[in-house]
Amino acid sequence: MAQLTVDIGGSPGINCRGYCEYCYFKKVKGETELGCRYCLPFKKGCDYCTRGVKEEYSGFKDLRSIADETLANLQLKQGEIERITISGGGDPSCYPQFKDLIELLGSTEAPLHIGYTSGKGWDDPAIADLLIENGLTEISFTVFATDPKLRKQYMHDPTPEASLVILEKLCGAADVYAATVVLPGVNDGKVLEETCRWLQDRGAKGLILMRFANATEQGLILGNGPVMGKQNVQSVESFRDMITDLRKKFTMKISGTPLWDPEIGSPFAIRYEPDLLAKLPRVTKRASVISGSIATPFIDTILSACGSVVSVVPVTKEIACLITADDLRGLDLASLETVVIIPGRAFVHDAEAEEILSRDGIERSVIRGPDMLTADAETSMGMTRDQVLEMEMNGFAELIQMVNRYGK
Repeated sequence: MAQLTVDIGGSPGINCRGYCEYCYFKKVKGETELGCRYCLPFKKGCDYCTRGVKEEYSGFKDLRSIADETLANLQLKQGEIERITISGGGDPSCYPQFKDLIELLGSTEAPLHIGYTSGKGWDDPAIADLLIENGLTEISFTVFATDPKLRKQYMHDPTPEASLVILEKLCGAADVYAATVVLPGVNDGKVLEETCRWLQDRGAKGLILMRFANATEQGLILGNGPVMGKQNVQSVESFRDMITDLRKKFTMKISGTPLWDPEIGSPFAIRYEPDLLAKLPRVTKRASVISGSIATPFIDTILSACGSVVSVVPVTKEIACLITADDLRGLDLASLETVVIIPGRAFVHDAEAEEILSRDGIERSVIRGPDMLTADAETSMGMTRDQVLEMEMNGFAELIQMVNRYGK
């Protein structure tokens, strides 16, 4: 079984009927060479960490180009196509030839999946029937709130009532995973409970709650914070407690990012499984592991259970894969071993990382760790607990092997 991704191109804010009020791509200007795992060893900056991270494309691709790319990719696949996923920097609902695109992909008779849409581009409820008829089986739909006035005000949806009718139809015919960026005082509290109730009553599979980010330490790495000047941001603890409370009130799956998934116990569900922890390799050497402030205590607990005597070192940045060179500059070098493992997806150039972490005169080697150690809500929403635990077992086994291979 094979899967196929159809990239329609487009850019946030341009090919989506304008930025939502809370969009973390707002206010991004110019190009910044962050550095990343894809950069050449001798050059900081590549297409991914200068343009790809901003999901910046020249515009939507024309339908003929998409058709040619899809045909070429289909010919390379072996066996039956399990799923075709539509994605891009722009919003699929705003693609100007969306009807033709869906009919084209529907002719393959493969199940269709829309990786993300706001629905802002759909003004006619009949689009739901088109999607269903052409094999839509799964969709991730940003709802914000089921109150049309709030959706119009904060998402700038010109026809919020029509978008909600479409969402309702899709809930009854496909696996719908709704998503909401939570703005305290706007769409939380009673509004959020009503949104949950509306989605559950109509058959949505789940709701992913996303904690609003408004500052660099929360993940705005493109020089674009604050996104909303006077908007409050929940603490991580308050956000997690909110998800726990909602999950007790509804049977629909509700989880959050950066944490948590109450059903599975992720991120880092393995910490509740002593039998699985016992199966991981033992830590036999010393190396410093750097992570974000949210993940650090969890990773430290797991590595300690595997014999590590070196504490995991947090940076100020909350999310590990959004660590940049500035975060490394803020570390106390005296607390680091001579071998340092950074997150695999951190936005730092390897050579620059070694220079920053060796500026006290002690030469340190920097190693990139695994890309993922656990699953956040966007990943775990469609996974079983066993699948998440397997991901964590594989990730931590790889991390420990790196410590034992490169450590001192």
